[in-house]
Amino acid sequence: MSRKDSEGPERLAEILSRLMIERGWGQQQQRSQLEQAWRAAVGDRDGGVSRLGACRRGVLEVLVPDASWHQVLSFERAGLLKALSEQLGHQRIRELRFRLYT
Repeated sequence: MSRKDSEGPERLAEILSRLMIERGWGQQQQRSQLEQAWRAAVGDRDGGVSRLGACRRGVLEVLVPDASWHQVLSFERAGLLKALSEQLGHQRIRELRFRLYT
């Protein structure tokens, strides 16, 4: 017996949820929110030179162009983490790792 036969029509919320997972839209939306939160947290300080890398298990990788930006953002790590947590709420970032990009 199929779900339709036993329980009636499938709820729209369940269909949409399954569709978002299958298409990866949830991850894309989460990434977009993370990038917006980073821009809000860092503000005009870096002039848009930093880029976000991977985010795994609460560790956000931030790519910077040179050692001076690495140092500047490292000094501001605590404030950036606080701003990110205020912006994101549900998505907890517990650590920032800065890495140089070429």
